[in-house]
Amino acid sequence: MRYYISTVVEDGSTFEQVIDRTLEALKGEGFGALTDIDVRATMKKKLNAELYNYRILGACNPTYAYQAILAEDKIGTMLPCNIIVQERKPGIIEVSAVDPLESMKAIENPDLGHIAKEVREKLSHVIDSI
Repeated sequence: MRYYISTVVEDGSTFEQVIDRTLEALKGEGFGALTDIDVRATMKKKLNAELYNYRILGACNPTYAYQAILAEDKIGTMLPCNIIVQERKPGIIEVSAVDPLESMKAIENPDLGHIAKEVREKLSHVIDSI
């Protein structure tokens, strides 16, 4: 079972350019980035360990988040929707988003199904447009 939606960018864009494109694509689908975690910098600071470019963007669409919270008050444990941007090899940048349909299977609440489906469609548009 694949729990994410993903694409690979190999068009000569830099890591930062792909981050910017991802943020713009999210904005176009009504999402904002509540968090932006630079995992590479964190691992360097906390462990003095080297890691390739790896960022986690915590994406949130307020309308869907509100609907989800009304349907399931503990849903905040699974919010925001994480998007990762990673460059394991120079010039090959992968952008992956959580698949909300898969993650919502863990919650026994049928009211979340339509919300997860709509969010998945929007995140798929984001990934496809990068």
